Amino acid sequence: MLRLRAAEAADVPVIYQMIGELADYERLRDRMVGKADDLQRHLFGEPRFAAALLALWEDAVAGYALYFYNYSTFLCRPSLYVEDLYVRPAYRGRGIGNALLQSLERQARERGCGRLEWAVLDWNRSAIDFYRRFGAHPNEGWTLFRKELTS
Repeated sequence: MLRLRAAEAADVPVIYQMIGELADYERLRDRMVGKADDLQRHLFGEPRFAAALLALWEDAVAGYALYFYNYSTFLCRPSLYVEDLYVRPAYRGRGIGNALLQSLERQARERGCGRLEWAVLDWNRSAIDFYRRFGAHPNEGWTLFRKELTS
């Protein structure tokens, strides 16, 4: 049976492993340069920059969502941004991804957020279809920009 819970510091190794699995799925493993120690510090140190929610299926870690809050100046309200949503292949089709998103939506509403947002690779049709079924839509007219900051 499915159970969701907030990640704990002891979960960092399995979260980091799943980040690698997601990077492989997205064909971006070469861009995964962060270390588990960095993840530990940013999820559980001070200041905390992000949080994670784990999905357990009969006590096995089946997936996770990693998220953080940002701010919408147009809404004058916070938003919850989902950085990663990942369900391991063996557990897909059981409603786990939907449960993770529903839990994050509830949390966002409880905290007064005006939005729940995330990005998806344009080739990932199954994810796009899943997000549409969840009631989300693409943010037409906007292009995501990024500047990598290297040390």
